[in-house]
Amino acid sequence: MSLTKKRTLTAKRMAANQANGKRSRGPATPQGRERIRDANLRHGFYSQDRDKALRALGENPQEFDAVVKSVMEKWPPADAFEERLAMRLARAMWRMERGDRMQEGYALRQAQEVNNRREDRLHAQMMRLKMTAASLQSLAQSVAREHYVTTPADLELMKNLQQEGVVKEMGEIALALFYQLQEPGEHDEEGRRIDPNEIGRRALVRIKEIFGLSGDTPPGAHVAPDSSQPQESRPGAGATEAKEKGPNLTAAEWEGREPVRQLLEHILTRQVEICEAQRNATLKESLTGPSPYERAAEIAPIHRNAMLMRRMEDANFRQVARLTTLLLKIKRRAREKEISEGSAKPLKVHENKAG
Repeated sequence: MSLTKKRTLTAKRMAANQANGKRSRGPATPQGRERIRDANLRHGFYSQDRDKALRALGENPQEFDAVVKSVMEKWPPADAFEERLAMRLARAMWRMERGDRMQEGYALRQAQEVNNRREDRLHAQMMRLKMTAASLQSLAQSVAREHYVTTPADLELMKNLQQEGVVKEMGEIALALFYQLQEPGEHDEEGRRIDPNEIGRRALVRIKEIFGLSGDTPPGAHVAPDSSQPQESRPGAGATEAKEKGPNLTAAEWEGREPVRQLLEHILTRQVEICEAQRNATLKESLTGPSPYERAAEIAPIHRNAMLMRRMEDANFRQVARLTTLLLKIKRRAREKEISEGSAKPLKVHENKAG
């Protein structure tokens, strides 16, 4: 039925309507006839409130009218009861399509969020691989020098790379090789070689702190050189120059260290190539996008309302099935009634003739 209130017809208005009806010949075009035919279907779903609600939900009222029209054409109602059932079927079908839009819309929103996170993740991964490759390349260039001796800076850089886990299992091997290429002697935790005189001085200072002693530095302890003396006349100047040139090792000792150096250089060079290959693969992934399987895994309905939306979809589908079955039964009984009445009428005529 219509939700709009009909106007009260007076005698004057009724006479005017009849006069206007006699002048009207109806629609002359097929489009007009189609529009008039659809206008004969009057129900509450054509009210302005319904159109406003559908537009607020982002839906097109004309598309809903098309669904109603298709249902009415498939199941032409014979009375008001069948009309209500057909309208209920149209609403169930519309809600079922709305459930599909809900799930697809949520999947689209989830895919967009994943795309944004993927771009940031891939960009950060490429930058990290680029920085790692630069650090490994720097270490490889240092190790490639003849008579290489591990420096504290190289050792610290290799420790950081190994702790970050960017070089995987090879990081531990490379770090062990760096330790083997250190200058012979004792070293501190940072990889610096400890001077024997420095060890004695530290022990003496520690003893004085424990027993509260004070006084001049005993003979043989390390004394800081006077800055006013020229560089050539300072004590230990020759030792500093020798340290800059490298440790004083024999040719046999250098030859024994060479396989370790070559192995370390090969490992570092190989790691640089691996980082570059991974960076190229990441760049290709960012350009081509995810595969269909990866996309399906990313938009999997794992949110808390996924099960609820599935139940809504199933409920709407079951309602459509029940209403369709009910309309089928009604139409079948109507046809059976028509057949029974049609077969009974000739029988009555035959009896009248026989009589």
